[in-house]
Amino acid sequence: MIPILYSFRRCPYAMRARLAISVSGQPVELREIVLREKPQSFLATSPSATVPCLQTKTDVLDESLDIMKWSLAHHDPERWLDMPDAGHAWIARADGPFKSALDRTKYATRYPEHDPAEQRDKAAEFLTDLDQQIDAWIFERPTLADFAIFPFVRQFAFIDKPWFDTQPWPNLQKWLDTHLNSALFSRIMHKYPQWHETDPQTLFP
Repeated sequence: MIPILYSFRRCPYAMRARLAISVSGQPVELREIVLREKPQSFLATSPSATVPCLQTKTDVLDESLDIMKWSLAHHDPERWLDMPDAGHAWIARADGPFKSALDRTKYATRYPEHDPAEQRDKAAEFLTDLDQQIDAWIFERPTLADFAIFPFVRQFAFIDKPWFDTQPWPNLQKWLDTHLNSALFSRIMHKYPQWHETDPQTLFP
């Protein structure tokens, strides 16, 4: 059985799963879903009913980081998993406080009890620290941390890109541009049609 990946192109969690799958070369069947029209097979597979979700012969992986690690455990040609322990702390900060502040900035109407300007400032604290950590990459070369964090920095940046570009984050801005202009990112952002139960198999990468 070829593993099945349920994905949504613009979801940052799904992006990072596809980044790892693509670099690993591990083939999956890609099923691009529309979140407002979730198919029954997806709902029956995903415990959380969120993307990404990977169904293998023996397991269902419902967390994007688990999918990244699963892919790279099969084949890690660029040694993303060979990462300093501090990388896991950076990912935890990105997935925790930064993502919380990002959501309360981008989707302010969903969180009326929070001031979006204050939330943007909280997100900026993380980005300031990340800018100081980055040279070309978070560590000496590309690792899991870069590709796990990048989709969320991208999401935050495009809330107000002119504002983001004026912030004193030269290393972070260059790092983001490197990702945005990479062949890998272009490859994983290919537009696939919405998947339906009767569609033929679509292999990725």
